[in-house]
Amino acid sequence: MRILHLVHQYMPEYVGGTELYTRWLTQAQAQRGHQAAIFYRRSADGVGREARSEGRVRIWAAWNGVVSPTRRFFHTFRDPRMASLWEQTLDEFDPHLVHIEHLMGLPVALVRTVQQRRIPYVITLCDFWWVCANAQLLTNDTQTICDGPQGYWNCARCALARVGRTGLWPARPPLAGLLAWRNRQLRSVLQCADALLAPTPFVHHWYAAHHAPQERLMTLPLGMEHPDPPMPVPLTGRPLRFAYIGGLAPQKGVHTLIAAFAGLRLQGDAELWIAGDESFDPAYVARLRELANGAPVRFLGRLSRSAVWETLSQVDVVAVPSLWYETFSFIISEAFIARRPVIASRLGALADRVRDGVDGQLLPPGDVLAWRAALQRLVDAPDMVVQWQANVRPPITLEAHGRQIEALYARILEEAPPR
Repeated sequence: MRILHLVHQYMPEYVGGTELYTRWLTQAQAQRGHQAAIFYRRSADGVGREARSEGRVRIWAAWNGVVSPTRRFFHTFRDPRMASLWEQTLDEFDPHLVHIEHLMGLPVALVRTVQQRRIPYVITLCDFWWVCANAQLLTNDTQTICDGPQGYWNCARCALARVGRTGLWPARPPLAGLLAWRNRQLRSVLQCADALLAPTPFVHHWYAAHHAPQERLMTLPLGMEHPDPPMPVPLTGRPLRFAYIGGLAPQKGVHTLIAAFAGLRLQGDAELWIAGDESFDPAYVARLRELANGAPVRFLGRLSRSAVWETLSQVDVVAVPSLWYETFSFIISEAFIARRPVIASRLGALADRVRDGVDGQLLPPGDVLAWRAALQRLVDAPDMVVQWQANVRPPITLEAHGRQIEALYARILEEAPPR
């Protein structure tokens, strides 16, 4: 079958969980004999579209000017040039099915065209953007978790805080109306999808509670490549090593982890390794280094894919101290593939993935004292780490996940009316 994946951005310009998953899935589909392709928006001057290939996967990059946060928001409502480039791609590739990985910064008109051509489509719910314009359910003014729109007044306040205009009260009513209009359009896209794929039960239940059609919602954990990780470094005769691998941003809670670690009773018994792109938020990274305060904390910088696996072979426990609702967390999958237990915030999808006291531990998000006590227990009793390692269950492979997706596509196409 011919499958066209629609995603808001892609590599090499952006590398994140959605982009990596899109690459993995399309490559797996191509290996299974399908024609898989990707269409994404590039931020660049002018208007255009170009094609390239990654192996047997065809990739179209389209652009209509440099994308700013404001333009990204308003493009949801209207972008006729991008809609035209999308129509050209549909004419060229003629997909049997469209898989929407993300629509941020792309016009709803793209999906309307798919509907008009009676092409079935599915959506992976990789974050909360379909309901929250911020995508993260984290408020811009107080940096606290949000439960979603409440008459859209809270959404308008959050949007004004994003641009530093919290005092612009007269703008709140029209902005609330605009955000409500945005969500009505996106809700219609969700309601007409043939399937909505939630990567965890938490995401499934959250969207069901926010008006997504429950009869089309299904929980489908994301698969990923299972390379053979390097042999682990034995724990005996060296310090216990904790690691954080991911984004260095406040909502990731790295400051909680470092503050907790810096207060441990240490006599050369533990190390903390921090891996992430330090150029994204230099001020936050400076704060993290200050919090380390002479403790044995190593900053590794941004890691390549091979370096991630090499690092996982040298550490003992992976920490995921997020302060916001993760929807899946690929680093947990990577840790479990490497048979590394995980300590994580008891929050959102993380609680779906870590079995508390079995293959890791769940802790209160942002609670430095609770995290410190948990780290200290592991330093004092490293045998617990060995026990957790033995209980780790590898996540679903990309091959198995691809078969599940393929079976879903086949069922949808079988039930679809003639085009």
